[in-house]
Amino acid sequence: MGKDKLKRFKEIAEFANVFELEPIHKGAWAKNYFKNDHPIVLELGCGRGEYTVNLAEQYPSKNFIGIDIKGARIWRGAKTALENKMQNVAFLRIEIESILAHFDPAEIAEIWITFPDPQPQISRERKRLTSNRFLAYYQTLLQPNGIVHLKTDSDALYEYTKELLQSQAIKIIADTTDLYQDEILDDLLRIQTTYEKKYLALGKNINYLKFSFDESRS
Repeated sequence: MGKDKLKRFKEIAEFANVFELEPIHKGAWAKNYFKNDHPIVLELGCGRGEYTVNLAEQYPSKNFIGIDIKGARIWRGAKTALENKMQNVAFLRIEIESILAHFDPAEIAEIWITFPDPQPQISRERKRLTSNRFLAYYQTLLQPNGIVHLKTDSDALYEYTKELLQSQAIKIIADTTDLYQDEILDDLLRIQTTYEKKYLALGKNINYLKFSFDESRS
């Protein structure tokens, strides 16, 4: 491990807005950490936290938690949030597979999945963040009318996810294979991660799905 990574791991251990591995605020994130009753939004596989921080800037009346296992990446978003004195941002360094140990059922209002590893091998399907296993986690975590967003450059992951949602009659609210040429593009969807900027520079299309487990959602 390089010196920079070691330095960043040491620093995030001291960051007040980063929590690592052990469940601390399960069921009480809003009350104990954010000190309010605002909705909680997760970004899964947040990397450097660009989406988490940008969403928090745009929506000060919501709480945002970026989740990733790679502490050297989380360091950037967490440091930015601390430097800007952002009170509605936190980061959680865990494997996403353990997410149910860190939140109560119906504790989350919204989930963003931004450019996850598509895990293209059939043998790694369970690792995909939109596989049946993870969809079940999200359904448990989300409040009524809670929604999930997926942004991906992977056509295969997009198609896999859409087919899975349709097979289970999960409501698709918005759907496009070319986000930047679609009328649904808005300020939230214009937020770009480091990886997204690279993909766009290569001329790749960006796929987007927005869905809800609540069939009554209009």
